[in-house]
Amino acid sequence: MKQKVFISGKIPAIAYEMLSQPFDVTMHDDLRLLSKEEILEGVKDKDALLALLSDNIDAEIIRAAPNLKVIANYGAGFNNIDVAAATARRIPVTNTPAVSTDATAELTWGLILSIARRIVEGDKNTRAGRFTGWAPLYHLGTEVTGKTLGIIGMGNIGKAVAKRAKGFDMKVIYYTRNRLSPELEREFNAEYLPLEDVLKQSDFLTFHVSYNPSMRHMIGARELHMMKPTAFLINAARGPLVEESALLEALRNKTIAGAALDVYEFEPKITPGLEQLDNVVLCPHLGNATVETRTAMAEIAAKNVIAVLKGDRALTPVNPQIYL
Repeated sequence: MKQKVFISGKIPAIAYEMLSQPFDVTMHDDLRLLSKEEILEGVKDKDALLALLSDNIDAEIIRAAPNLKVIANYGAGFNNIDVAAATARRIPVTNTPAVSTDATAELTWGLILSIARRIVEGDKNTRAGRFTGWAPLYHLGTEVTGKTLGIIGMGNIGKAVAKRAKGFDMKVIYYTRNRLSPELEREFNAEYLPLEDVLKQSDFLTFHVSYNPSMRHMIGARELHMMKPTAFLINAARGPLVEESALLEALRNKTIAGAALDVYEFEPKITPGLEQLDNVVLCPHLGNATVETRTAMAEIAAKNVIAVLKGDRALTPVNPQIYL
């Protein structure tokens, strides 16, 4: 009898093609997100779960699947999964790291340019017929070239963002848990500073850290008041890093000049009031939303499922301690 796999959402076809040959695969073939009850029903007799980043795979769901041998998360993050509950049962939890790097770095730069040059606001005004002709002081934005870019988190994505900053002749300052080597600092022309100094000196502040509960509200009212009134905040990492109510007030009061967000504290809900402001760009979590990256993510997730169900070690486990 074939082992059974449950895919909780519609993902690129390559994953289904890879998995349906050796296994009995059930895939929710719809863009609608499943409810918890539907996931509980879908996973109960399965050997593997390929879950979406938007699915909350808690301990109850894991307990509901006595045959479960692997949880493959379709995403680089994994805070949507109760990893401790899976680890207690020695179930590997996997993610799709690395392949999102370039796509997310590109999106970050799209956000930086959009908020600095007021592109989204300009598009809205043009569509509404409010563009009446070129004028010297009409719709002025801020140049990116030569400014200071502050990066919080210097993993793969942070380094990719820093690499692209060279094209804008920017000064790069950064804060990260593990400081880069002198060689890498020279390669990316990046200067390490304490977090408060990065906040105070940045013209553009962007986040590229992995999330854990201790980092919730890393940026609140206190930190926002440290920033320049001309500074812009960009978040394409994780929503809870920024206290959205404090950000809303900072944008309303012009404590900072603007923000560009791809992720949200209560995603998919957005703090009411943000959508009314012109000095914020709001994107629907597009960080790695490219054909190339989403296809690669599907392939990695499928390979993890195949490896575990065939008795091998997971390729990209986030809880490798289960193998000790």
